Amino acid sequence: MTVISSNLGYPRLGEHREWKHLLEHFWQGKLDEPEFHATAKRLRLTNLKKQRDLGTNLIPVADNSDYDHVLDTLVAFGAIPARFGRFDHRLSLTDYYAIARGTKDAVAAEMTKWFNINYHYIVPEFDNVHFQLLDNRWLRYYQEAKTELGIDGKPVILGPVSFLKLGKRAGQPLTAAEIAALLPRLLPLYVQVLQELAAAGAHWIQLDEPTLVQITRPAELEPYTEALTALHTAVPAIKIELQTYFDSLDRYEQIVDLPVQAIGLDFVHDHGENLQHLRDYGFPADKILAAGIIDGHNVWASDLHAKFALVQELQTLTAPDHLWLQPANSLLHVPITTRNETKVDPVLLGGLAFADEKLRELSWLTTAANDGVQAVQAAFDANQTKLAALNQSAHRNNPAVRAAEATLKTQRFERQAPFATRIQSQHARLKLPLLPTTTIGSFPQSPTVRAKRAAWRKGNLSDRAYQDFLHTETKRWIKLQEQLGLDVLVHGEFERTDMVEYFGQKLTGFYATQNGWVQSYGSRGVRPPVIFGDVAYTEPITVAASVYAQSLTKHPVKGMLTAPLTIINWSFVRDDVPKARVQNQIALALRQEVLNLEKAGIRIIQVDEPALREGLPLKRRHWQAYLDEAVYSFKITTSGVRNDTQIHTHMCYSNFGDIIATIKALDADVISIETSRSHGEMISAFEQTGYDKEIGLGVYDIHSPRVPSVPEIEANIQRALRVIDARQFWINPDCGLKTRHEAEALAALQNMVAARDAIRAQLPTATHA
Repeated sequence: MTVISSNLGYPRLGEHREWKHLLEHFWQGKLDEPEFHATAKRLRLTNLKKQRDLGTNLIPVADNSDYDHVLDTLVAFGAIPARFGRFDHRLSLTDYYAIARGTKDAVAAEMTKWFNINYHYIVPEFDNVHFQLLDNRWLRYYQEAKTELGIDGKPVILGPVSFLKLGKRAGQPLTAAEIAALLPRLLPLYVQVLQELAAAGAHWIQLDEPTLVQITRPAELEPYTEALTALHTAVPAIKIELQTYFDSLDRYEQIVDLPVQAIGLDFVHDHGENLQHLRDYGFPADKILAAGIIDGHNVWASDLHAKFALVQELQTLTAPDHLWLQPANSLLHVPITTRNETKVDPVLLGGLAFADEKLRELSWLTTAANDGVQAVQAAFDANQTKLAALNQSAHRNNPAVRAAEATLKTQRFERQAPFATRIQSQHARLKLPLLPTTTIGSFPQSPTVRAKRAAWRKGNLSDRAYQDFLHTETKRWIKLQEQLGLDVLVHGEFERTDMVEYFGQKLTGFYATQNGWVQSYGSRGVRPPVIFGDVAYTEPITVAASVYAQSLTKHPVKGMLTAPLTIINWSFVRDDVPKARVQNQIALALRQEVLNLEKAGIRIIQVDEPALREGLPLKRRHWQAYLDEAVYSFKITTSGVRNDTQIHTHMCYSNFGDIIATIKALDADVISIETSRSHGEMISAFEQTGYDKEIGLGVYDIHSPRVPSVPEIEANIQRALRVIDARQFWINPDCGLKTRHEAEALAALQNMVAARDAIRAQLPTATHA
């Protein structure tokens, strides 16, 4: 029996973020399009060669991107929003990036989270769309790999049904009828892509249909069946690996009978259900099982003995020579290699596996499956030794944390008084005007800010000099906020590289990687902290910065924290204990920080939970447990303050309508939510359900360099005020301003304040009732 190893996708950023710098240098005009493409090609070939050298048998091609793979798909098939122009040819980089980033005259396409992880994709718009194949990018990259490296790759293509389901029409997800109408117009282009690949000698394609894991009713399978039948009939020479990930298949029996040659299943994030399906119903003898056995969304080394036991069982459930071993999802979502982590505790390092190490694990498991464990015995033995050392270390056995966890059973986490009582105390203390105006938290991280922080980290700038710089920058922005006319100020977060990483650096049980970068959106890379041990609070984290900023102004300055669930969702979390347990450890630590901020005189404390909605399990049957855990940890963090201390929270992205009850249950006094890129969809959710607390629906998009006009922001405010009482409403941008240039941020805020003033003048009173 021959088992082979396969990969689903490789990280784009480059070991030293070469891809990120490439994009940004092009945007800054530092290189032209031919130079861009030459450098991008070198990076692609380096990534392909590395996968081959690590022993990967079936290597993905065309999984690379110049921004986002969904954007690549809509551009390739001509599904370009009309506001960006009409095209009959492959787009230039300038036109391509206009869709993602916007222009002076055209709002950027909506961006939202990829299923329930911290990656953002560009949302296709299918209004008056005229599909046409403008670029067979899959053919270009297949030929490049074959010609340059001799790699007969596996082109990765987003499937037609998922492509349609990920998009919108008239600002709303497509209905089944709309998908049925658009699919026949799109399928001929997919057929053309496959025909050209077949003519070039391609044998396999990886057709990603991740939305299959959300199918619950047989009727929902009809468009997938239509699409796959059409492709198989028209291009029988191409073999299709139908790839799913992030969860199990509820319609397993029907899906494995679809007309494809391989089925990719996730055996990591499936709650054990996919494996049980195989045991209960078997697997077709004429199909290959592409088994996702390595976690592509976390950084922990696999237990090779446990994985090999799974492989052995899968071998008994599939026909001979019909098993591939691969990650459970694309490795896009993990860092590239641990070899650049030169300062990490060796005990922790032994338990880590980034993309390259995961491919090496797959190679070992493939060898073990074909030649026996003895062929890789040394690797298996070393793996067991390293995992035991981490699990038995003091990092994961902290008596103080165990004692704190035990107290949870005896405590009740609720605010002292109901909101109606609290808000009166807060209004009396804060004395804010009607439509209070603020920002979400961060201000632009200029090259100077980043350079000073880097110099301090390297020891080239003293602690005192760095602190003086932070104070100078904070003082400057406090004055700018006062000049702009904001009502509630922030200190700017100049000391923070990232809203999660920063807290990870201050709490025990976290490791801040040196080069563990992961793409979030476009060129934006984040370094998710690694939660590897028990989490504990050791000293105040944000108090000094908040107190200093408050000393500079009479306006309230918000204390700024990141909430437990977001820290969990934007970190790589230890996998030896339940996530909820780690989440509550973080909440207990942050509770102490909240109380210390209050004790220091901070009147407003914002505990941001932007990742709550994005982390929802893909299957509704798992939602309630997740949401209950989120509410519980948030209340642990925030419920200890006095009635007149105002708790804020912030959440990102749309589609909150189905968790309004949870938003209310958090019991935050003020919530701010992104709405601009989603064209106000959130407003209708609040119109339907009502909301009795205070709220800010973001009035302009911070992810685009475009500066919105005053009338545009006014229109967004007016639309919200048709649903939400002015006495409840706050004015704020969508999100933090960290990624914007200073001039962009100031111009947009100036317009936001002007729009607020115009609307305030139309209201009967200027203060909270």
